[in-house]
Amino acid sequence: MTSETGNTMEPVGVIAVVGACRPERLRYARRLAAETNRMLIPAVRLVGSPDPAREAAVLSSWADPSVGAVVELPEQVSATELIGTFADEAERALLGGLVCVVDASHIVDDLHRDDYLTIRDIDSGLATPFVARAHLTVVQIEYASTIVLVNWTTLASRELATVMALLSSLSPGARLRLHRDDIALDEPVSRYSAEQERAGWVRLLNGAFDPHMTDRRVVALRYEQLRPLHPGRLRRLLDDRVEAGEFGRVVRSAGFCRFATRPGIVAQWDHVGRVISFTPVAVDDPVGEDEETLALGQDLAIIGLDLDEEGLTEALDEASLTDEEFAAGPAAWRSSPDPFPRWTTATDRSE
Repeated sequence: MTSETGNTMEPVGVIAVVGACRPERLRYARRLAAETNRMLIPAVRLVGSPDPAREAAVLSSWADPSVGAVVELPEQVSATELIGTFADEAERALLGGLVCVVDASHIVDDLHRDDYLTIRDIDSGLATPFVARAHLTVVQIEYASTIVLVNWTTLASRELATVMALLSSLSPGARLRLHRDDIALDEPVSRYSAEQERAGWVRLLNGAFDPHMTDRRVVALRYEQLRPLHPGRLRRLLDDRVEAGEFGRVVRSAGFCRFATRPGIVAQWDHVGRVISFTPVAVDDPVGEDEETLALGQDLAIIGLDLDEEGLTEALDEASLTDEEFAAGPAAWRSSPDPFPRWTTATDRSE
């Protein structure tokens, strides 16, 4: 962005405020803006836009660069989309912090909701209900630079400690703050990068899991298995045992997996609470009939409360191919029951 004289203007530093609870989110954003003299852009000014994240970046660029702006985002905006948009607009508006306002009294329940939010497709302008509210919430937590807990005084000390440890496991790089009326609300602004390995599940898979707070009830485990999953048995495990709480409360699991019925395709396993999705992310080179089958399987990070690690690991092993099934080879694997939705790959689209 340049002035009329052609001089490059200083980008506006922006603090984004996100969260699943609208009243608490707006209240915090208003106070943060007032006490730091930043311009406030409330969610009500963005919610009608087909691209709220870009609208936020454009509106922020009109703030005084010497003080910056506070943007309250609607809950429909993905944290990753927000970060990517501001990276594109870095010459005008610089995202320096992402504050996630969390209601400590019901955040665990929020992460187990199974309802979906209606968002507007940027290209068509049509409203489409396909984004799980729980998934948006957990990603906001995972990518936050600061997590502010409100309504925490209603919890007993032990329960609060568990909630804080869970949040620390979900987002090890975030600062945790208990919201008090007498604390300073200023957030230091520096360039915010989506490339930072913020999410707890990513750090767990990378061997760099280091939450600031721990609690005996909060468990994080890494599950690895070379053999691909039997989709039919996996579906029964998820529906009948994991969701029922047989192994404790699985809050978040994510990573990479393979279905035996879809050999050669690596999928991202993305789960929070009662919502799970499997998305193809890579396709192997074709393997000839006479070539040896490569090692296949899962690499998952699992975070939850009161988890039975041994029982859950054994159950996941049982959902993978047996010795006999594995020895039968990919041609036989394809005939196994597969209750999950069909994937559309780049190859499919080209055909």
